[in-house]
Amino acid sequence: MTTLVFVHGWSVTNTSTYGQLPRQLQQQAAAAGMPLTLADIWLSEYVSFDDAVTMADLVRAFDHALRDLHLLDASIACITHSTGGPVVREWLRAQRDKPGSHSTIKLSHLVMLAPANYSSALAQLGKGTLGKLKSWWNGVEPGQRILDWLALGSDASLSLNLDYIHGADPTSAGQYLFVLTGDRPDRAFYDHLNSYTGEDGSDGVVRIAAANLNARHAVLASDGKVATLDTLALNLQRGPRCAFKLIAGASHSGDDHGIMASAAPATVNAILRCLQVHSAATYAALCTAFEQENDARDADKVELEPAGPFAPRVHIHDPRSLLILRLSDEAGEPLPEAGFLFTAGPQASPDLMPDGFIIDRQANTKTHAVSLYLNHKLLAGDDRVADPRNSRKTLRAAVASHRPYGARVQPADLAGLVHHALAQSAPADDLFNMLGAHQTTVLDVVLPRHVHEGVFRLTRDLAPHDFHNPVPGPLIS
Repeated sequence: MTTLVFVHGWSVTNTSTYGQLPRQLQQQAAAAGMPLTLADIWLSEYVSFDDAVTMADLVRAFDHALRDLHLLDASIACITHSTGGPVVREWLRAQRDKPGSHSTIKLSHLVMLAPANYSSALAQLGKGTLGKLKSWWNGVEPGQRILDWLALGSDASLSLNLDYIHGADPTSAGQYLFVLTGDRPDRAFYDHLNSYTGEDGSDGVVRIAAANLNARHAVLASDGKVATLDTLALNLQRGPRCAFKLIAGASHSGDDHGIMASAAPATVNAILRCLQVHSAATYAALCTAFEQENDARDADKVELEPAGPFAPRVHIHDPRSLLILRLSDEAGEPLPEAGFLFTAGPQASPDLMPDGFIIDRQANTKTHAVSLYLNHKLLAGDDRVADPRNSRKTLRAAVASHRPYGARVQPADLAGLVHHALAQSAPADDLFNMLGAHQTTVLDVVLPRHVHEGVFRLTRDLAPHDFHNPVPGPLIS
């Protein structure tokens, strides 16, 4: 059995965070014919709660720690939790891009538990007053630089993920990536001052869609025709296939339901299935098996949360999509004040969008990216949802699909020497196709930059001439 390295998440200060998972894996691996001794297991102790520590610092220190293992076969497998997933993925990228300064240790398997691959909605809140008070109470700093990486729509996280989407399939190099994540929060940890801790479609910290590495990069850009209304054509790139499994009933943390600390049989079994993959064929088979198991879980989507003497709270666990939206022009200038509207139906009307399709919006003030949390099932259309206590009772009526979906963009500057025009997606493009259930899409909307000839003119008139109020003139084609 190869060396197994555990890597914890953000702001952890004690190796008790791993719970019984290492020992449970050791015991169950032996039963499955995979000998795993304690000498094969290493537990990480890395510092993320110091405000001076950056992701690059963690990568450098992780590489140094691996060199100190003096491995005989120079190969490891990693099991990570939360932020640990992005840490190891950043190390893999640095190892590829800077081979002269990083070790040649090969990572064969990366099993990520509840990874914050596309960040967490809690990260920005963690930098606020409540996050700082909690950190001070625990005697540590909040880890500002790591939280910056973890903020939804951060440049650093998008750089890593777009590199993955447009990169080579890791299986071609004998490297196998897996994502296992819980399908609901632990209601006992609900914070009444922070609704994200009880958000459906998440494990209480990381949204399912943000954990999943099966993602897309969509670009809406000009079709090249100059007009008063710009038409934006859709270009779509899907990333490499990644094995992704929902662990029913698991949450982000906690001894009772936490995907790592509780070491539940379902989690241990799924990890062992991942570690038994040793070829592209067996990896593809496991991807398919996980997808089928996820479909079965999605079909059983009604949760009745006990509420003491009152009627239980009803949760309908529809698949969600995370859309990270960036608006800019062809010169790379961000357009934070531009308006973006979804439209529906052949009429391309914003008024026809399904009720409740947007669950949450969060803006990243540093990057101007806006993260939209969408109900994928409402956008797709859904059958009637029956009450499991009485099948004749309806919890939600059938919802019709309002496809095709489009978009309108209204820039703040519609006139001037340099400006942008109203834009819309091409009628032939259904933007629903860029979304995936339990998946993230990074959407770059790129508007043409309209420059008029009045920006720069040449004259043969040698007499003084005032041009402080120039006439824009025609557009430069």
